[in-house]
Amino acid sequence: MAFSRGVWYMVVSVFFFSCMGLMVKLVAHIPSTQVVFFRSAISFLLSFWLLKRQGVSVWGIHRKHLLLRGLFGAVALILFYETLQEIPLASAVTIGFLAPIFTTILGIFIVREKVRPIQWLFFSLAFVGVIMVQGFDPRVQWLYLVIGIVATFFSGLAQSFIRKINTKEHPLVIIFYFPLITTPLSGAYSFFNWVPPQGWDWAILIAIGLLTQFAQFFMTKSIQLEELSKVSIIRYLSIVYALIFGYIFFDETYSVLAYAGMGLAILGVVANVWYKQNLAKKSKRAKIERKVL
Repeated sequence: MAFSRGVWYMVVSVFFFSCMGLMVKLVAHIPSTQVVFFRSAISFLLSFWLLKRQGVSVWGIHRKHLLLRGLFGAVALILFYETLQEIPLASAVTIGFLAPIFTTILGIFIVREKVRPIQWLFFSLAFVGVIMVQGFDPRVQWLYLVIGIVATFFSGLAQSFIRKINTKEHPLVIIFYFPLITTPLSGAYSFFNWVPPQGWDWAILIAIGLLTQFAQFFMTKSIQLEELSKVSIIRYLSIVYALIFGYIFFDETYSVLAYAGMGLAILGVVANVWYKQNLAKKSKRAKIERKVL
């Protein structure tokens, strides 16, 4: 089964984001806001340099939407890093699975995309799966569940505005506005709560910034090329990497019911992808038939 470029871009993005999540977990002794600052500062410098090199204005045209994308993304990132550092890796990633649900719901109002009734069933399965993980994993406190859900809501807002901008802006301009907002916000807080990195911490923090840049680029390209409800849920693949990384690096295991919750969330994702692909195929065939007639 052949996939579009937008789908493959999101698959690559998920891998880089998963590696980034591992790195964030490895420096859990450093405040999450400080980690965000390093990530954002590196992304800011790289984005600015690449835009100047390509002769593209860093400010873009749709500045209102770009600023909103940057602000919502900044809030989502800070809160998500907090959950990554405080609860098991796969649990944090599973809570993040709610982001596509918010993205799709918000997409109805922001980009006027349609969602079929059966898709709400698929999203409900994913939501129930997330709740099962929390309920059957005593390491996940309600506080961090709520923080994680709020993070996914703001992530959905950020992605909806990326889709709103669509291909009207250069991908690097959209990426640039994210660290443009995040760097001063996280930097101001970190200035008063600084924890000096030691040894390999520096390499890991730099790696977080670099991985983020690649992941953001491919994610932005994907969202520009495909419907939000189709590509955003591919992020569920990150659970596979989270389980592997969590077991290898942190000796994290789960109960059978917690695994069942993850499986239920994945089921909702796979069902939605399958449904969207069939809709696209039927639409394409209908267009061909109308041209023939």
